Amino acid sequence: MWSNEGATALALFALALAACSSTVSSDIGAAGSGGSAAGATGNAAGAGGVAGASQGDAKQLVGSFQVKLTGASGEASATTAVVGKVYDGPTPETIVWENPQVDGACTLTTPRVPFCSTPCGGSAACVEDDTCLSYPTAHSVGSVTVSGLGDSPFTMTPIANTYQPPAGITLAFPPFAEGAPVSVSAAGDYFPAFTLTGTGIAPLVLTSTTLALKSGVALPLTWIPGLAGNSKIHVKLDISHHGGSKGQIVCDSDDSGSLTVTATLITKLLGLGVAGYPTVIVTRHAVGSSVISAGRVDLEIASTVEQSVSVDGLTSCTEDSDCPSSETCQTDLSCK
Repeated sequence: MWSNEGATALALFALALAACSSTVSSDIGAAGSGGSAAGATGNAAGAGGVAGASQGDAKQLVGSFQVKLTGASGEASATTAVVGKVYDGPTPETIVWENPQVDGACTLTTPRVPFCSTPCGGSAACVEDDTCLSYPTAHSVGSVTVSGLGDSPFTMTPIANTYQPPAGITLAFPPFAEGAPVSVSAAGDYFPAFTLTGTGIAPLVLTSTTLALKSGVALPLTWIPGLAGNSKIHVKLDISHHGGSKGQIVCDSDDSGSLTVTATLITKLLGLGVAGYPTVIVTRHAVGSSVISAGRVDLEIASTVEQSVSVDGLTSCTEDSDCPSSETCQTDLSCK
Protein backbone atom coordinates (compact mmCIF):
# COMPACT_ATOMS: atom_id res chain seq x y z
CA MET A 1 0.00 0.00 0.00
CA TRP A 2 1.24 3.46 -0.86
CA SER A 3 2.18 5.76 1.99
CA ASN A 4 0.50 9.16 2.10
CA GLU A 5 3.81 10.83 1.23
CA GLY A 6 4.44 8.44 -1.68
CA ALA A 7 0.98 8.94 -3.13
CA THR A 8 1.32 12.70 -2.84
CA ALA A 9 4.69 12.74 -4.58
CA LEU A 10 3.44 10.50 -7.39
CA ALA A 11 0.33 12.58 -7.98
CA LEU A 12 2.29 15.84 -8.05
CA PHE A 13 4.74 14.30 -10.51
CA ALA A 14 1.82 13.27 -12.72
CA LEU A 15 0.45 16.80 -12.51
CA ALA A 16 3.78 18.23 -13.60
CA LEU A 17 4.05 15.73 -16.48
CA ALA A 18 0.56 16.55 -17.71
CA ALA A 19 1.31 20.26 -17.62
CA CYS A 20 4.53 19.78 -19.60
CA SER A 21 2.84 17.70 -22.30
CA SER A 22 -0.29 19.82 -22.70
CA THR A 23 0.53 23.33 -21.63
CA VAL A 24 -1.55 25.08 -24.26
CA SER A 25 -4.76 23.24 -23.52
CA SER A 26 -7.46 25.13 -21.69
CA ASP A 27 -8.84 23.69 -18.49
CA ILE A 28 -12.18 25.40 -18.91
CA GLY A 29 -13.75 23.01 -21.35
CA ALA A 30 -12.67 19.59 -20.14
CA ALA A 31 -15.26 17.22 -18.76
CA GLY A 32 -14.58 17.56 -15.05
CA SER A 33 -16.35 17.04 -11.76
CA GLY A 34 -18.57 20.06 -11.36
CA GLY A 35 -18.10 23.73 -12.04
CA SER A 36 -19.54 25.80 -14.84
CA ALA A 37 -17.38 27.18 -17.62
CA ALA A 38 -17.97 30.91 -17.90
CA GLY A 39 -19.20 31.85 -21.33
CA ALA A 40 -21.01 34.52 -23.25
CA THR A 41 -23.72 32.27 -24.65
CA GLY A 42 -25.73 29.32 -23.42
CA ASN A 43 -29.05 27.56 -23.24
CA ALA A 44 -30.69 25.47 -20.57
CA ALA A 45 -32.48 23.03 -22.88
CA GLY A 46 -32.33 19.49 -21.59
CA ALA A 47 -32.18 16.25 -23.53
CA GLY A 48 -34.08 16.77 -26.74
CA GLY A 49 -34.35 20.45 -25.88
CA VAL A 50 -37.07 19.89 -23.30
CA ALA A 51 -36.60 20.78 -19.64
CA GLY A 52 -37.95 18.20 -17.22
CA ALA A 53 -37.26 15.38 -14.81
CA SER A 54 -34.79 13.74 -17.20
CA GLN A 55 -32.36 16.62 -16.76
CA GLY A 56 -29.18 16.02 -14.80
CA ASP A 57 -27.15 18.39 -12.65
CA ALA A 58 -26.09 21.44 -14.68
CA LYS A 59 -23.06 21.86 -12.40
CA GLN A 60 -21.65 18.48 -13.47
CA LEU A 61 -19.76 18.75 -16.76
CA VAL A 62 -20.02 15.37 -18.52
CA GLY A 63 -19.07 16.21 -22.09
CA SER A 64 -17.95 18.83 -24.52
CA PHE A 65 -17.68 19.65 -28.19
CA GLN A 66 -14.68 21.93 -28.66
CA VAL A 67 -13.82 24.15 -31.61
CA LYS A 68 -10.16 25.09 -31.13
CA LEU A 69 -8.44 27.87 -33.09
CA THR A 70 -4.64 27.49 -33.07
CA GLY A 71 -2.60 30.27 -34.63
CA ALA A 72 0.42 29.80 -36.85
CA SER A 73 3.69 29.11 -35.05
CA GLY A 74 7.07 28.80 -36.75
CA GLU A 75 6.54 26.62 -39.82
CA ALA A 76 3.18 25.31 -38.55
CA SER A 77 0.10 26.79 -40.21
CA ALA A 78 -2.94 28.04 -38.33
CA THR A 79 -5.58 25.35 -37.80
CA THR A 80 -9.17 24.85 -36.71
CA ALA A 81 -9.89 21.59 -34.90
CA VAL A 82 -13.16 20.06 -33.72
CA VAL A 83 -13.47 17.25 -31.18
CA GLY A 84 -16.30 15.99 -29.00
CA LYS A 85 -17.02 13.36 -26.39
CA VAL A 86 -19.91 12.72 -23.99
CA TYR A 87 -19.69 10.59 -20.83
CA ASP A 88 -22.20 9.11 -18.41
CA GLY A 89 -20.72 11.00 -15.48
CA PRO A 90 -18.08 13.56 -14.44
CA THR A 91 -14.38 12.83 -14.88
CA PRO A 92 -12.54 12.55 -11.53
CA GLU A 93 -10.27 15.43 -10.55
CA THR A 94 -7.31 14.05 -8.59
CA ILE A 95 -5.97 17.45 -7.51
CA VAL A 96 -7.98 19.68 -5.17
CA TRP A 97 -7.28 23.39 -5.66
CA GLU A 98 -7.98 25.14 -2.36
CA ASN A 99 -7.20 28.09 -0.09
CA PRO A 100 -8.56 30.61 -2.60
CA GLN A 101 -7.24 34.15 -2.36
CA VAL A 102 -9.35 36.41 -4.55
CA ASP A 103 -8.15 39.77 -5.82
CA GLY A 104 -10.22 41.38 -8.57
CA ALA A 105 -10.93 39.00 -11.44
CA CYS A 106 -8.16 36.62 -10.34
CA THR A 107 -7.85 33.87 -7.74
CA LEU A 108 -4.74 32.22 -6.32
CA THR A 109 -5.13 28.60 -5.19
CA THR A 110 -2.76 25.89 -3.99
CA PRO A 111 -2.96 22.15 -4.80
CA ARG A 112 -3.72 19.31 -2.44
CA VAL A 113 -3.49 15.64 -3.36
CA PRO A 114 -6.25 13.64 -1.62
CA PHE A 115 -5.26 10.41 0.14
CA CYS A 116 -7.36 7.25 0.14
CA SER A 117 -6.25 4.68 2.71
CA THR A 118 -7.98 2.00 0.65
CA PRO A 119 -6.72 2.20 -2.96
CA CYS A 120 -9.41 3.13 -5.48
CA GLY A 121 -8.19 0.63 -8.09
CA GLY A 122 -7.89 1.13 -11.82
CA SER A 123 -11.56 1.96 -12.40
CA ALA A 124 -11.75 4.90 -10.00
CA ALA A 125 -9.67 7.80 -8.67
CA CYS A 126 -9.15 9.34 -5.24
CA VAL A 127 -10.91 12.71 -5.40
CA GLU A 128 -11.03 13.55 -1.69
CA ASP A 129 -9.60 11.96 1.41
CA ASP A 130 -10.95 8.38 1.52
CA THR A 131 -13.38 9.17 -1.30
CA CYS A 132 -13.19 7.42 -4.66
CA LEU A 133 -15.03 8.40 -7.85
CA SER A 134 -15.43 5.97 -10.73
CA TYR A 135 -14.15 6.91 -14.16
CA PRO A 136 -17.06 7.53 -16.52
CA THR A 137 -17.74 5.75 -19.80
CA ALA A 138 -18.06 7.60 -23.11
CA HIS A 139 -21.21 6.93 -25.14
CA SER A 140 -22.56 7.65 -28.60
CA VAL A 141 -25.04 10.50 -29.00
CA GLY A 142 -25.79 9.46 -32.58
CA SER A 143 -24.79 11.40 -35.67
CA VAL A 144 -23.83 15.00 -34.93
CA THR A 145 -24.47 17.82 -37.39
CA VAL A 146 -22.24 20.88 -37.15
CA SER A 147 -23.35 24.20 -38.65
CA GLY A 148 -21.56 27.53 -38.82
CA LEU A 149 -18.00 26.30 -39.45
CA GLY A 150 -18.03 27.00 -43.17
CA ASP A 151 -20.42 27.36 -46.07
CA SER A 152 -22.13 24.01 -45.50
CA PRO A 153 -23.00 21.89 -42.44
CA PHE A 154 -21.20 18.58 -42.01
CA THR A 155 -21.97 15.43 -40.05
CA MET A 156 -19.72 13.61 -37.60
CA THR A 157 -20.16 9.97 -36.64
CA PRO A 158 -18.49 8.50 -33.55
CA ILE A 159 -15.29 6.48 -33.71
CA ALA A 160 -14.73 4.83 -30.32
CA ASN A 161 -17.37 7.29 -29.08
CA THR A 162 -15.19 10.26 -30.08
CA TYR A 163 -16.40 12.84 -32.60
CA GLN A 164 -14.20 14.55 -35.20
CA PRO A 165 -14.85 15.92 -38.70
CA PRO A 166 -14.83 13.21 -41.38
CA ALA A 167 -11.87 12.79 -43.72
CA GLY A 168 -11.94 15.32 -46.52
CA ILE A 169 -13.32 18.17 -44.38
CA THR A 170 -10.85 21.06 -44.22
CA LEU A 171 -11.85 23.99 -42.03
CA ALA A 172 -10.72 27.55 -42.63
CA PHE A 173 -8.97 29.60 -39.96
CA PRO A 174 -11.10 31.06 -38.58
CA PRO A 175 -14.12 29.18 -40.00
CA PHE A 176 -16.65 31.88 -39.07
CA ALA A 177 -17.15 35.60 -38.61
CA GLU A 178 -16.97 36.92 -35.07
CA GLY A 179 -20.43 36.71 -33.51
CA ALA A 180 -21.82 34.37 -36.20
CA PRO A 181 -23.98 31.46 -34.96
CA VAL A 182 -22.50 27.98 -34.51
CA SER A 183 -24.52 24.89 -33.62
CA VAL A 184 -23.95 21.23 -32.81
CA SER A 185 -27.02 18.97 -33.03
CA ALA A 186 -26.87 15.38 -31.80
CA ALA A 187 -29.47 13.00 -33.23
CA GLY A 188 -29.46 10.89 -30.07
CA ASP A 189 -28.43 7.33 -29.21
CA TYR A 190 -27.41 6.31 -25.67
CA PHE A 191 -28.58 9.80 -24.67
CA PRO A 192 -31.60 11.48 -26.30
CA ALA A 193 -31.13 14.21 -28.92
CA PHE A 194 -29.84 17.64 -27.89
CA THR A 195 -28.57 20.83 -29.52
CA LEU A 196 -25.76 23.16 -28.49
CA THR A 197 -25.53 26.72 -29.76
CA GLY A 198 -22.66 29.19 -29.61
CA THR A 199 -21.05 32.07 -31.47
CA GLY A 200 -17.88 32.50 -33.50
CA ILE A 201 -14.93 34.35 -32.00
CA ALA A 202 -11.92 36.18 -33.43
CA PRO A 203 -8.52 34.49 -32.98
CA LEU A 204 -6.86 35.85 -29.85
CA VAL A 205 -3.96 38.27 -30.39
CA LEU A 206 -1.92 39.26 -27.33
CA THR A 207 -0.34 42.72 -27.45
CA SER A 208 1.61 42.32 -24.18
CA THR A 209 4.45 40.32 -25.69
CA THR A 210 7.12 40.86 -23.01
CA LEU A 211 6.03 39.61 -19.61
CA ALA A 212 8.19 39.76 -16.49
CA LEU A 213 7.27 38.64 -12.98
CA LYS A 214 8.71 40.55 -10.05
CA SER A 215 7.77 40.48 -6.40
CA GLY A 216 5.66 43.51 -5.52
CA VAL A 217 4.90 44.35 -9.16
CA ALA A 218 1.56 43.78 -10.93
CA LEU A 219 1.39 41.89 -14.23
CA PRO A 220 -0.58 43.70 -16.98
CA LEU A 221 -1.97 41.63 -19.84
CA THR A 222 -3.32 43.22 -23.01
CA TRP A 223 -4.90 41.89 -26.20
CA ILE A 224 -7.01 43.04 -29.11
CA PRO A 225 -10.51 43.03 -27.59
CA GLY A 226 -13.32 40.88 -28.91
CA LEU A 227 -16.84 41.82 -29.90
CA ALA A 228 -18.57 43.28 -26.84
CA GLY A 229 -20.54 40.67 -24.92
CA ASN A 230 -19.62 37.84 -27.28
CA SER A 231 -16.74 36.14 -25.47
CA LYS A 232 -14.85 35.87 -22.20
CA ILE A 233 -11.16 35.68 -21.28
CA HIS A 234 -9.62 32.95 -19.12
CA VAL A 235 -6.05 33.25 -17.80
CA LYS A 236 -3.95 30.57 -16.13
CA LEU A 237 -0.58 31.44 -14.60
CA ASP A 238 1.32 28.46 -13.16
CA ILE A 239 5.03 29.17 -12.86
CA SER A 240 6.07 25.95 -11.10
CA HIS A 241 4.37 23.20 -13.13
CA HIS A 242 7.60 21.67 -14.43
CA GLY A 243 8.59 20.85 -10.87
CA GLY A 244 5.18 19.89 -9.48
CA SER A 245 2.78 22.79 -9.19
CA LYS A 246 2.96 24.79 -5.95
CA GLY A 247 0.08 27.09 -6.87
CA GLN A 248 -1.68 28.87 -9.71
CA ILE A 249 -3.48 32.09 -10.51
CA VAL A 250 -6.66 31.79 -12.58
CA CYS A 251 -8.54 34.81 -13.90
CA ASP A 252 -11.91 35.11 -15.65
CA SER A 253 -12.87 38.45 -17.13
CA ASP A 254 -14.74 40.27 -19.85
CA ASP A 255 -13.05 40.38 -23.26
CA SER A 256 -12.25 44.09 -22.87
CA GLY A 257 -8.63 44.06 -24.07
CA SER A 258 -6.83 44.33 -20.74
CA LEU A 259 -6.48 42.63 -17.37
CA THR A 260 -4.09 43.21 -14.50
CA VAL A 261 -2.96 40.51 -12.10
CA THR A 262 -2.34 42.40 -8.89
CA ALA A 263 1.05 42.75 -7.23
CA THR A 264 -0.36 41.03 -4.14
CA LEU A 265 -1.19 37.82 -6.02
CA ILE A 266 2.06 37.88 -8.04
CA THR A 267 4.11 38.21 -4.85
CA LYS A 268 2.27 35.33 -3.20
CA LEU A 269 2.64 33.09 -6.27
CA LEU A 270 6.38 33.77 -6.52
CA GLY A 271 6.68 32.95 -2.83
CA LEU A 272 5.31 29.46 -3.43
CA GLY A 273 8.13 28.53 -5.81
CA VAL A 274 9.12 28.66 -9.46
CA ALA A 275 10.40 26.14 -12.01
CA GLY A 276 11.89 26.39 -15.49
CA TYR A 277 10.08 27.77 -18.53
CA PRO A 278 7.14 29.46 -16.79
CA THR A 279 4.27 30.58 -19.01
CA VAL A 280 0.90 32.27 -18.92
CA ILE A 281 -1.97 30.74 -20.91
CA VAL A 282 -4.66 33.11 -22.16
CA THR A 283 -7.87 31.82 -23.76
CA ARG A 284 -10.71 33.65 -25.49
CA HIS A 285 -13.84 31.51 -25.40
CA ALA A 286 -17.58 31.46 -25.95
CA VAL A 287 -19.57 28.65 -24.39
CA GLY A 288 -23.05 27.29 -24.99
CA SER A 289 -24.54 24.48 -22.91
CA SER A 290 -27.30 21.91 -22.79
CA VAL A 291 -28.29 19.63 -19.92
CA ILE A 292 -28.88 15.91 -20.50
CA SER A 293 -29.71 13.21 -17.97
CA ALA A 294 -26.05 12.73 -16.95
CA GLY A 295 -25.26 16.44 -16.56
CA ARG A 296 -24.08 19.36 -18.64
CA VAL A 297 -22.59 19.22 -22.15
CA ASP A 298 -20.73 22.29 -23.43
CA LEU A 299 -19.98 23.71 -26.84
CA GLU A 300 -16.74 25.62 -26.30
CA ILE A 301 -15.30 27.79 -29.05
CA ALA A 302 -11.82 28.83 -28.00
CA SER A 303 -8.59 30.48 -29.13
CA THR A 304 -5.58 30.01 -26.84
CA VAL A 305 -2.19 31.73 -26.72
CA GLU A 306 0.64 30.58 -24.46
CA GLN A 307 3.21 33.26 -23.67
CA SER A 308 6.52 32.76 -21.86
CA VAL A 309 7.24 34.89 -18.79
CA SER A 310 10.56 35.79 -17.22
CA VAL A 311 11.23 35.65 -13.48
CA ASP A 312 13.98 37.52 -11.67
CA GLY A 313 16.81 35.12 -10.79
CA LEU A 314 15.49 32.21 -12.87
CA THR A 315 17.47 30.63 -15.71
CA SER A 316 15.54 27.90 -17.53
CA CYS A 317 17.34 24.91 -19.03
CA THR A 318 17.07 21.52 -20.64
CA GLU A 319 20.74 20.58 -20.14
CA ASP A 320 23.75 21.75 -18.14
CA SER A 321 25.16 23.75 -21.05
CA ASP A 322 22.18 26.12 -20.75
CA CYS A 323 23.33 27.15 -17.27
CA PRO A 324 26.10 29.38 -15.94
CA SER A 325 29.33 27.48 -15.35
CA SER A 326 28.78 27.24 -11.59
CA GLU A 327 25.25 25.72 -11.93
CA THR A 328 23.62 22.58 -13.31
CA CYS A 329 20.22 21.90 -14.86
CA GLN A 330 17.78 20.51 -12.32
CA THR A 331 14.86 18.15 -12.85
CA ASP A 332 12.48 21.12 -12.66
CA LEU A 333 14.28 22.64 -15.71
CA SER A 334 15.91 25.43 -13.74
CA CYS A 335 19.61 26.20 -13.22
CA LYS A 336 20.91 25.96 -9.65
